[in-house]
Amino acid sequence: MEDLGDPTSYLALEPGTPVYAGDGRELGRVLHVLADTGDDIFEGIILDTSRLPGGHRFVDEEQVERIHERGVVLTISGADAEALPEPSENPSALAAGPDEQVPDHLADKLKRAWHHMKGQS
Repeated sequence: MEDLGDPTSYLALEPGTPVYAGDGRELGRVLHVLADTGDDIFEGIILDTSRLPGGHRFVDEEQVERIHERGVVLTISGADAEALPEPSENPSALAAGPDEQVPDHLADKLKRAWHHMKGQS
């Protein structure tokens, strides 16, 4: 992993910033920061996964370990990053087994990410 610079805030995070797994693997680039800036609440990022199969993935704020001037580091491994959910209009349609429940707050975030992707935000 290259020098990521000084730690910074989600407020300074720019589209195109590289995103790395906790194991140092580059996963893709920040497409959009999902936040309620009025209440200063960081909710996560939409990741352009050009290095993973598929288009865009949602990274929940709990999976973001640190944000720097030139990169974001996640708490999850590169292998785990491949299972990140896609933003979707109907997040309850995510594949989940009987022992898995998608928390309502995650469903809300995925729906807001979807609306952003479709220009409806």
